[in-house]
Amino acid sequence: MEQVETIIRRLTSFPMASGLASRLAARHLERKGIDPTPLLLKADISPRSLAEYGRISVKAQVHFLDLASRAAGDEWMGLTLANECELREMGMLYYAAASSTHLGDALKRLSRYVRLGNEALVVRLQERSSISVELSYSGVQRHQDRHQMELLAFAVLRLCRKLVGRNLTPIKMKFTHHRSGDLSQIRRLFGCEVEFDANADEILFDVNVMALPLVAGDPFLNELIVKMCDEAVAVRSKNVSPFRTVVENIIGPLLPHAEATAKTVAEQLGLSERTFARRLAAEGLSFSEVLDQLRRDLAIRYLEEDLQASQIAWRLGFQQPSSFSHACRRWTGKSPLEFRRTRVSAMSAVVDGSTFSI
Repeated sequence: MEQVETIIRRLTSFPMASGLASRLAARHLERKGIDPTPLLLKADISPRSLAEYGRISVKAQVHFLDLASRAAGDEWMGLTLANECELREMGMLYYAAASSTHLGDALKRLSRYVRLGNEALVVRLQERSSISVELSYSGVQRHQDRHQMELLAFAVLRLCRKLVGRNLTPIKMKFTHHRSGDLSQIRRLFGCEVEFDANADEILFDVNVMALPLVAGDPFLNELIVKMCDEAVAVRSKNVSPFRTVVENIIGPLLPHAEATAKTVAEQLGLSERTFARRLAAEGLSFSEVLDQLRRDLAIRYLEEDLQASQIAWRLGFQQPSSFSHACRRWTGKSPLEFRRTRVSAMSAVVDGSTFSI
């Protein structure tokens, strides 16, 4: 019971970030002659706070990256920003990794201190037949994001390549969100197969990479930086996820496999079904409500893409396309085709700047 209470106590507030991804996106837009200010305000980010390196909401950052992608006409905005980024802008996190002795040590430092830069991001290392660098969110709805996760994943790979001084190639890259169409750009950048609609966001490496020496390892600097990072972790309050968001992030990858049940989610949380239902009820929620609203959010995102209704129905865990069409009418008052047409028109207006309320 104590373990369950610890989990619940941790799920109480909203995560913040250093705003690096947002500053990169704002600078990118400015270079293209696009004023980022209306987009920042639309995402509830203060331009002044961003310019003064204040911490911003991770949820707002995810929204801003999506708006910036549309405004710039770049569907791979996260990759673009990760490729443009000067890795030293990661601050102490960069130096904690770069001053390590071996890549394995650097990845462990990254896992331990990553929340200094982004409180929503969790990095886990697992050694099996391969090395898994798993990325996940705490306190942020994973299904709302594509660009930030792709930015983070490619930035991690770029960091690994720079630290070892070679073009390190993963075995495979996985993302839980959906992508379709021409994937040649992301496969070229990662240098490996990239899988979407996966059950986890992770980079898979050969087991031997952990022993690779770093080109600029400095044990004296590392000792100093690690001490500073430990102090920063101790001082900063631990902002973690609302319980609902944790539940949504578990449900998402289960939907296409028709495994999104209260029993399965409760098991993954280490709770009984009764305790799980009671915890949701304490927040005025039920599992069916969370599941239905998550499906609605995902449906709206998928309808913005070039996916057939049958494909969307499968991704949302519906047995038949007709069931999805019925749900779409209940959610939006429109059929999938009608909603897609009106959504495309509305998004075009947003990109043109005509619907911003400043």
